[in-house]
Amino acid sequence: MRIGIDAMGGDYAPEAVVYGAVMAREELSPDDRIVLFGNRERILQLMSEQGADASLFDIVHTEQVIDMHDKPIKAFAAKQDSSMAVGFRYLKDGRIDSFASAGSTGAMLVGTMYSVGAMEGVLRPCLAALVPKEKGGVTVLVDVGVNPDAKPEVLYQFGLLGSMYAKCALGIEKPRVALANIGEEEEKGNQQTLLAHKLMKDNGLYHFVGNAEPREIFDDNVDVIVCDGFVGNMLMKHTEAFARVIAKRGMVDEYILRFNYEIYGGLPLLGANGVVIIGHGISNRKAIKSMILQSKNIYESNITNRLKETLRLNQ
Repeated sequence: MRIGIDAMGGDYAPEAVVYGAVMAREELSPDDRIVLFGNRERILQLMSEQGADASLFDIVHTEQVIDMHDKPIKAFAAKQDSSMAVGFRYLKDGRIDSFASAGSTGAMLVGTMYSVGAMEGVLRPCLAALVPKEKGGVTVLVDVGVNPDAKPEVLYQFGLLGSMYAKCALGIEKPRVALANIGEEEEKGNQQTLLAHKLMKDNGLYHFVGNAEPREIFDDNVDVIVCDGFVGNMLMKHTEAFARVIAKRGMVDEYILRFNYEIYGGLPLLGANGVVIIGHGISNRKAIKSMILQSKNIYESNITNRLKETLRLNQ
């Protein structure tokens, strides 16, 4: 497998990305190849500092960087030689099997749509986050950022995307899918969730179990919780912040440690016509290592092709 990584993306790039890639290389098979996109001279310098064998990696030199302050659409038009834009071209051409970056989420979404695009039948790709359950396992929370305003029919489809991810990547045979809401009753919620509930309740593609209040995200009642990107991002960041506060107060236990973003590395963009992983902007070397290893896991789960087949059969 050829795993593409944006060496210039993220708050601590390129150091964190290169160091993380060196760490990940130790856990990959000889048949796997990490492809780094960015400034060749700087990447080689950092590898030398780590005592890493640069011949074990492929480096694609680029001159430009799309940063967090760039407007995504304009940046892709103006910075065709950026590490992110070139990486997406490689993904589109099949020269890499996956592409990951801790750079701008908006730019990663634009890059996806400009290159590989969304799968046929997918209304909007979405980001899936994994939230630890108190008794073990994780809850898939989708969407957590790229669709702050999602229509009911989009939320309905998020249920399918999240269910397929839980089945293919997490091995859950029959994922229980719920809709995030302010109450469990069917008549609760705003116009968006009321209409989405009706669509999800009547579907025959996945196992919908009704509404779920935010507190259920840590329970074992559901496997997938659906919401728009605004709600999902707020839920995820609030959960991460609360876990950090508890840790700072010295009340750390094994469960709280599972909220460390370094463990998961990045989030898969479900519905993209290829394996695209988006990392946290503050990703350090451990998070980058996890993001690279997750890229391999997502690719080998064959979720892209299985989603395509499911969508084709139900059009």
